Amino acid sequence: MKKIAFIGAGSFGFTRTLVKDILSFPAFSDAHISLMDINQERLDYIEKAVNKIVRAGNYPAKVTATTNRAAALEGADGVLITILSGGVNIWRHDIEIPKKYGIDTNVGDTRGPSGIFRYLRTAPVMLDICRDIYKYAPKAVVLNYTNPMAMLCQTIQSEIPELTITGLCHSVQGTAHMLAHWIGAEMKDVTYTCAGINHQAFYLDFNVNGKDAYPALKKAIENPEIYNEEIVRNEMFKHLGYYVTESSGHNSEYNAWFRKRPDLIEKYCTHGTGWNPGVYAYILDEYLRREDNWKTDIENWLEQPDTDISRGQEYAAYIFNAIFGDNTTFEFNGNVLNDKFIDNLPENCCVEVPVIASKAGLRPMRAGKLPPQCALLVNTSAQIETLAVQGSIEGDKEKIVHAVMYDPLSAAVCSMQEIRDMVNEMFEKNKEYLPQFKI
Repeated sequence: MKKIAFIGAGSFGFTRTLVKDILSFPAFSDAHISLMDINQERLDYIEKAVNKIVRAGNYPAKVTATTNRAAALEGADGVLITILSGGVNIWRHDIEIPKKYGIDTNVGDTRGPSGIFRYLRTAPVMLDICRDIYKYAPKAVVLNYTNPMAMLCQTIQSEIPELTITGLCHSVQGTAHMLAHWIGAEMKDVTYTCAGINHQAFYLDFNVNGKDAYPALKKAIENPEIYNEEIVRNEMFKHLGYYVTESSGHNSEYNAWFRKRPDLIEKYCTHGTGWNPGVYAYILDEYLRREDNWKTDIENWLEQPDTDISRGQEYAAYIFNAIFGDNTTFEFNGNVLNDKFIDNLPENCCVEVPVIASKAGLRPMRAGKLPPQCALLVNTSAQIETLAVQGSIEGDKEKIVHAVMYDPLSAAVCSMQEIRDMVNEMFEKNKEYLPQFKI
């Protein structure tokens, strides 16, 4: 029996999806699913939900739930982290304060002032969790789903290098499926190399049956229906020549091209037909809605007579299966420190590159160089993230100010003094959650 621990199990969508995927592998049908969350009410609901999945599959699995992190982690073979530090009434200020200074944010969970302050709140909690993992389950394979992915993974991998940990995101496989659909290709015929940093990786090649599919993609986005699905990303593809991971809404925040003026926001960020074209505070509005509805939503799910237990496309279960299941090798894109994996990005920044999972563990693959026009953009983000990580580890507020000063969108709309004032205001609002700083 393998033990899989979920830290932040009250993240209903992630936990239900990952549990059904894990149990679908024969090696884990009798797994011990250990659920941990600091919110007892959400923990009670997710325990019921996981037991429903177990019953639906008639699995001989064991399910336990606890608010005690040490108990959840003791002897775990695999650990999944899906936490959120601070509720919506805390992180809403990550979006609302920058808006006062002219910085229009769509999601704000990855980089820019919003992403940096989410990172600063989350980093101390993540370090505590990972120190406990190393104490109670030192040989565990740890998979992180919590954002900001790159900064958190860089922090953990730098501070606790003995831990086997990588970060996972949906964007690489999700975008690959989208591109294949646009050109009428079957995913079984698609191969690609994707590299960069989280939410800002590029498909260095994208092939169908061994043939370059980029010409077909360039033709496809001439179709207005396809173009309008991902306006920002399709504009980046037109001008940079390589397709970027993550949605248009996210990507509109990570550069100076789309959100610095109201007319540009109107043109590129509000009328796309994809799931997240880039409207202001998209994710904040979604979470505020969930604040009122989450209990009803999970109760409705629990009352449904049928439970889907089919295996999905999340990487986590496939990785665990490759390492300590049936040892079938599995390739995915993961977040690791840059140890000559991408030549023209800074050493020891956090990069997202192909990784091979096998019974030998996790082996990142060398991707070579990014195209120079992509490397310029990604280097800026990677160096800002590294500066923010250093600022958090050292408790240096000035490094955080400087990190935000060089954020492309912030620099496009604010003066240096305005950025300093904004960062000071955000520090004041978050001071109870930032023990690494003397505020």
